[in-house]
Amino acid sequence: MSEIRIKEKFPRFVRWCHWINFPMLTLMVWSGILIYWANQAYIKIPESIVQGLGIDHKLSMGMGWHFFLLWPFVINGILYSIFLIYSGEWRELLPDRYSFKEAVEVVKHDLKIRKDVPSHHGKLNGAQRIVYSITLLIALGSLLTGLAIYKPVQLSWITTALGGYEAARFEHFLGMVIFIAFFIVHIAQVARAGWNNFRAMIAGYEVIGESNKTNNQE
Repeated sequence: MSEIRIKEKFPRFVRWCHWINFPMLTLMVWSGILIYWANQAYIKIPESIVQGLGIDHKLSMGMGWHFFLLWPFVINGILYSIFLIYSGEWRELLPDRYSFKEAVEVVKHDLKIRKDVPSHHGKLNGAQRIVYSITLLIALGSLLTGLAIYKPVQLSWITTALGGYEAARFEHFLGMVIFIAFFIVHIAQVARAGWNNFRAMIAGYEVIGESNKTNNQE
C-alpha cells in the first residue's frame, strides 16, 4: 500500500486570481454575446432563437456589463502576471523543452491510445503548459482587439496593426469563441480528473497516494 502524503500545488494568490477570473470571464462572454447579437447585420440567426435566449435588443445592457468588468479583468491579469514573474511560478506555466513531447503522450492517453497515465515533471503536464500559455496570449489579444474596436480613432495605431476595425472585430469575436471552447474542455477535464485535482485549486494541495486519480489532467 502506497504512502499517503500531502503536496502543495497551487499558491494562494494563483487560486484567488483563478476564482476571481472565472466568473468575470463568464460574464464578459455573456455580455459580449448581447453586444454582438444586438445587430443582426453582423450575425444572422433565427428570430425564434434570439427571443428564446433572451438576447435581443439588449445592446446597452451588454455594453454596460462588458465595460464594467473590463477593468477588474485587466487588473486581475496584471496582478497575476506580476506574481508569476516575482515568485518564479512562470517556470511552472510556460512550455519547456519537454512540453511538446509530454503533450503528445497526454493526447494519446485522452484518446485511449495509451493506457497508462503519462508522467510529467513539475506541477503541470506539457499539454496544460501549452494550453494555459496560449490562453494567456488570447486574453491579451482580446484586450487589444477590444480596445481597437472600442476606441478605433483614439487608438488607431492598434486598430491598424490588427488589420482595421472589421478585422479587429472579427478577431475579438474569435477570441470569445476560443474562450468558450476552453471553458467546455477545461471543465470536462477537471471533472474527469476527479476530486483530488479540483481540491488542489481550492485548498492549494493534492494528496499523493490516494486511490482516486492523481494524474492532474485538467
